[in-house]
Amino acid sequence: MGRDFKKTRTPDKMSKERRSTLMQKIRSRNTNLETSFIGDLRENIDGDFQTHVRDLRGTPDIVFDGQKVCVFLDSDFWHGWQYPRWKHLLKDDFWRQKIEKNRKRDKVVTQYLRKGGWKVLRYWEHQLKKDKSSIIKGIDETLKRTITPTISFSK
Repeated sequence: MGRDFKKTRTPDKMSKERRSTLMQKIRSRNTNLETSFIGDLRENIDGDFQTHVRDLRGTPDIVFDGQKVCVFLDSDFWHGWQYPRWKHLLKDDFWRQKIEKNRKRDKVVTQYLRKGGWKVLRYWEHQLKKDKSSIIKGIDETLKRTITPTISFSK
């Protein structure tokens, strides 16, 4: 991916106030990546789904309620993809604690939903950028495998 995980930490070039203003602009949902993916999913999947369902623990990004399938689209940074390799680059303990808390919460939420009978799919940001069509195909195949067969009664 072209990342140098061996580099050393350097002082922040922005003031604390400027960094704070910049960080406040980061959205947790309806990001460009997410809206693009959801639009493509709507075009390529026959099933109905909802987004950002607050009634489910973890507020999954995409929920196929009828099949009990939920999808999380995880940011590489905020959810800590390969976090142990780059945590030393973070400026202070606040960010380390935040990402570690997110990773722990993701595991707990996934376990909770799976115990409740949900099929949980998690995709990393870099996976979405690299091969969105394969992910959509994988979701579609999962949905087809989880369709509850209808029972017909003959007279």
